[in-house]
Amino acid sequence: MKKALILSCSTGQGHNSCARAVKEYFDRQQVECTVVDAFCFVSEKFARFMGEGHSFMYRHIPELFRWGYGYSKKHPALFKEKTLIYKILTAGSLRMYQYIAKEKFDTVICTHILSAIMLTHMQKIFPLALKTAMIMTDYTCYPGMKATDLQRYFIPDGSLAEEFAACGIPGEKISAARIPVCRGFYKMIEKADAKRLLNVRAEHRHLLVMCGSMGCGPIERVVDRLYENLSEDTEVSVICGTNERLRKKLERKYRDADQIHIEGYTQQMPLYMDSADLCLMKPGGLSVTEAAVKNLPMAFINAVAGCEQYNIEYFVKKGGAVASDSPEELTDQCIRILQSERKLQGMENALREYRREEGAKQIFETMELLNMKKNYWKDTAYVERERDGLPQVPAGQVKYTGV
Repeated sequence: MKKALILSCSTGQGHNSCARAVKEYFDRQQVECTVVDAFCFVSEKFARFMGEGHSFMYRHIPELFRWGYGYSKKHPALFKEKTLIYKILTAGSLRMYQYIAKEKFDTVICTHILSAIMLTHMQKIFPLALKTAMIMTDYTCYPGMKATDLQRYFIPDGSLAEEFAACGIPGEKISAARIPVCRGFYKMIEKADAKRLLNVRAEHRHLLVMCGSMGCGPIERVVDRLYENLSEDTEVSVICGTNERLRKKLERKYRDADQIHIEGYTQQMPLYMDSADLCLMKPGGLSVTEAAVKNLPMAFINAVAGCEQYNIEYFVKKGGAVASDSPEELTDQCIRILQSERKLQGMENALREYRREEGAKQIFETMELLNMKKNYWKDTAYVERERDGLPQVPAGQVKYTGV
């Protein structure tokens, strides 16, 4: 492997975080690695529309997202060839081919089901000699998997293999590898030191509250109830992400509350997790894996459901998390857990295995051993369509936005 392309999608930060973690590791192995939003091959306007639309739905109408996910899971025919969704997604196949051929990538890895569908179609129409793979960023099989045909599928736990096989993925293509998270989450700072760095008293319990990069979910209700019931030896840090409206509102409300700390978007998430005794969070696939790598006990608020419901079930079954659909009940659970050293220690122990092996390392080593798919064209700088009696299509220059 000499040059790799990571295809993410502009629907939340989890897929992008996974892509950055893979790039970070590949760069350390002297593999030139580029991350691109796959939607840009359709058009940059389409990429913006998908990103902004996803953020709006997550924050304001999560019921619609929940319904859409459920509907697509029950109706896999939505992703078949000739459907409107499929035609829109694959409209950029030629541009994707031109970019990959021009840049001479030998490996392409997808961190989103839609980018995997796009790559599969491109390989059908304009096949190139490539190693191809998809990384699952949640603890379940996504709707649309049957519309993909890549060489390798990285799932976050071997116990999920049967579920993926039932979705049509051949067993020999499935490899278990932890969801990749950035290297900073594998570095540990002593809890007391991390608390001091964040102006939290070292002897106090510390509850971290966050609801994804977009700051969605019932955070205000949760913080209100916490404030009413907190013991004197507990402090709370609330991460609002990119939700500036929420941050300003909470800062006004709690400006005189010494036990409540309000933070906007932060690059210090590893430090916050090192300092925390418990994390009340939205169960996005990357967020829960980052917390698991930190051996940080979790409490899940089911803000959006969809694929996140399966993340909840996975970690609750492991013993590393608790969950509730009621913000009030979950808040009360958090307060009780923070008062129980035995409960906290048991949840931490249930997550110990997540520090043992880095997901990106597992993926790199597996991809190194793969053989490229056969290249049906004579020159990777052009699509030589002799097979169909059609003229060559030059690899023109197209601008793309990296993640």
